[in-house]
Amino acid sequence: MTAPRRTLGTSDLDVYPLSLGGNVFGWTADRDASFSVLDGYAAAGGNFVDTADSYSAWVTGNTGGDSERIIGEWFTARGNRDDVVIATKVSQHPEFKGLAADNILKAADASLERLRTDRIDLYYAHFDDETVPLDETVGALSSLVDAGKVRYIGISNYTPERVAEWFRITNENGFHRAVALQPHYNLVERDFEDAYRELAEREGLGVVPYFALAKGFLTGKYRDGITIDSPRAGGATAYLDERGRNVLAALDGVANAHDASVASVALAWLAAQPTVVAPIASARNTQQLADLIASVELRLSDAELELLSGASSVTAEV
Repeated sequence: MTAPRRTLGTSDLDVYPLSLGGNVFGWTADRDASFSVLDGYAAAGGNFVDTADSYSAWVTGNTGGDSERIIGEWFTARGNRDDVVIATKVSQHPEFKGLAADNILKAADASLERLRTDRIDLYYAHFDDETVPLDETVGALSSLVDAGKVRYIGISNYTPERVAEWFRITNENGFHRAVALQPHYNLVERDFEDAYRELAEREGLGVVPYFALAKGFLTGKYRDGITIDSPRAGGATAYLDERGRNVLAALDGVANAHDASVASVALAWLAAQPTVVAPIASARNTQQLADLIASVELRLSDAELELLSGASSVTAEV
């Protein structure tokens, strides 16, 4: 069976409707585990891998670029670079902070070396850098497209106002247009819908949400009376309020109806939202990967989508 694909914004990139997050590679997944996850994702038809030059500089002993190095080694070992759409990001690597033009150009070359490739398919400005004129940042990224080092540009963690300014600068200067937006968006974080969706539609941006499983909360593992030993547990349990419990109850009902996991249902809901092309989710082993892959074929009814949306719209009781 041919793997499903969606076109990313106004680009010619056709991607699997689930992007594999590389934030865990070199952190909670070592090289061998990362290779197994990447192999499993590719075997299922996946072709859209997301990383950043800063992953995972926060880990003792890591330097940043650790995830990119593992992915680059995997490309070389498997000989499959042309089969994968690789997305990475600039601005947070310890040696390449910020979005000044010279820094962007140097950081891109460093990412290319770590990834063992001659081009980055999708290159995001990771976090806004308001110390640098925005036209300098947009111009530098556009020049990388001209140089053939980057195929397409993406935007992540910018305010709606700054995204709109980005496109004004692009239009006035004839720069290459951004084609993707990577916002924080999931079933319990829905600010995107009011703040960004109309903008994404207007500018033809393909939306690739991060924290698609709300730091693990939407896997259903984090519940009252259960303690999970995980580096991400604190972030996940923060959602365990009345609203979070409502969401879990709705997810449980839909998951039972489909004989699916809670994580699969949460990802299927997100993938069904307007402008969303591919939610990003990570797996530190192949067992976790299975639920992510299952979400791609899971089709929720309109009633189920409305049920889940309604549950997550309920204001938590104080």
